Amino acid sequence: MDTYLDLILNSGDVEEFLADLARHTVSVVAPPGAEVLCGITLLRDNNADTLASSSDRARMMDEIQYRYGDGPCLRAVRTNVVVLIPDLQAETRWPEYTSVVAAQGLTSILAMPLALEGDAAAGLNLYAGRLGVFDEDAVRAVQRVASHASKALRLAVRMALHREEAEGRKAAMESRTIIDMAVGVLIGQNRCSQEDAVQIMKRAASHRNLKLRDIATQIVFSASGAPPTTHFHV
Repeated sequence: MDTYLDLILNSGDVEEFLADLARHTVSVVAPPGAEVLCGITLLRDNNADTLASSSDRARMMDEIQYRYGDGPCLRAVRTNVVVLIPDLQAETRWPEYTSVVAAQGLTSILAMPLALEGDAAAGLNLYAGRLGVFDEDAVRAVQRVASHASKALRLAVRMALHREEAEGRKAAMESRTIIDMAVGVLIGQNRCSQEDAVQIMKRAASHRNLKLRDIATQIVFSASGAPPTTHFHV
């Protein structure tokens, strides 16, 4: 079986596998004493997110790019073409973004698209603190990582998206349950209809600029003296 597939199947956590992949990518290109960062970007419905990173600093570099809405990684992911910036000081395509990253002490960027299935797209984002790190050998090494890890990455992303959807369903069910509890409390307190109770909460949420679930939680807490609990599991 593919080594990367072994890693993900033997890993207890998808995020752990992806973080290991980011750190492994750094290890194959970073020369001794050079700072190299790696993030893994997922682009879905035109929204970018870092699935995992080699460090908190790597994640921060990714998030800088997302704020600008374009940059080497996002361009690589959208076009499925490798983007290399050998010297940030000489780059002219994204002047505002590159000046911010250069101010963080970084000098060059390598963005490598990753093959996925369906509507999602992904990429490896590598940042170096020294010029010359991303030479031809380094680019080929990252391409080999991307190629060898593609099957495992598709599985990891599929698992991550499945978990995200499951957590979304769980959160929706929890919110619905708490709101229903609050409706019951208001019906009992005000001797009103279910619709009237819902409208009371909606007006309170609008007036206080809170989410309906937050208002419902306050109502249940006020009535019972304890925060509401639910028992849904992902």
